[in-house]
Amino acid sequence: MRTYLDHNATTPLRAEARAAMLAAMDVAGNPSSVHAEGRAAKMMVENARRQVAGLVGCDVSEVIFTSGATEAIAGVVQDSAAVTGAPIEHEAVRIWCPEADQLPVDCNGHVDLTALSDGALAGVTLCLQRANSETGVLQPDTLCAELSRLGASPASVFRDAVQAAGKLSDLGRWRSDVGRHTSLAVSAHKLGGPKGIGALIAGPEYTPGLMQPMLRGGGQELGRRAGTENVIGIAGFGAACAAAAQDLADGVWERVADLRNVLEKALEAASKKTIFVGKDVARLPNTSCFITPGWRGETQVMQMDLAGFAISAGSACSSGKVATSRVLTAMGFDDAEASCAVRVSLGPDTTEEQVLRFADAWTAKLKKHEARAA
Repeated sequence: MRTYLDHNATTPLRAEARAAMLAAMDVAGNPSSVHAEGRAAKMMVENARRQVAGLVGCDVSEVIFTSGATEAIAGVVQDSAAVTGAPIEHEAVRIWCPEADQLPVDCNGHVDLTALSDGALAGVTLCLQRANSETGVLQPDTLCAELSRLGASPASVFRDAVQAAGKLSDLGRWRSDVGRHTSLAVSAHKLGGPKGIGALIAGPEYTPGLMQPMLRGGGQELGRRAGTENVIGIAGFGAACAAAAQDLADGVWERVADLRNVLEKALEAASKKTIFVGKDVARLPNTSCFITPGWRGETQVMQMDLAGFAISAGSACSSGKVATSRVLTAMGFDDAEASCAVRVSLGPDTTEEQVLRFADAWTAKLKKHEARAA
């Protein structure tokens, strides 16, 4: 029996999302049509919009459905005069940030504000993730207030909330930035919804008429993103958000955090040399990134796959490439250390039995590795 421990890459489809998608398949109308069938489809879209807004903590009018977080990111930054972020950002964000202008981070993976001078971010769109997909490290809650204190407030802030949505309950508060709201991206398949659907949670700069639409054509999404809505995907997204909000209310992720700690304790007992990245700072409750020097991450991933466990050696969007993690090297790990990192990311249905079984299998593989290396 296989055990899936790669929830930061993508999550299994929730039963609630599957049911909503099946129901949407039976609705024939186009959401833009005025007849009964069209109105039924439109009702599904707007219900899902309310569900997404409820999870994120924003106004319904701020939710713009997209094909995923990558499109949402591009929609925000492509028209910006200047964009900056840190090398720990996801590739979909980092690709827009000139390398020379990227913000440094400290050994804990936090953006290093001491490197900023007065006015350094004037006129700039600052991209700032809430949680890192590889390490789970959270940026401090006080970061934007500190930027304001330093006189380095950016023109606007875009926040990658893909990993945080559904796992953290503070996104609405975290959007508040120097008295104004900023924009963020969420993705359905990271919280139990289908792949290929996401949303831009738009700040005031996305008021219709003030900015260019993300896609041109029809007037969908109040003219902000053209194209007939993906009703089936949107319905699944909304249902997944509603289920994720209930998980937060029920304290599911506190239980997951306890399991993550059980896992790390077991691995630490097996290997005193293993380094748990970000262990001393706030992290996502489900994520453990660890480095075992001398044992390459890609080798661990393959060995654990053969043992029946799905884990990863980095972000799913880049783990197919043999390359050193930019996130870990930015935090000060050298190439050799970074190449020996793996990530285990738990889900709301992960059990203690699965976690301990993984720890036992990993320990057995470690002993064989050490015996060969001796």
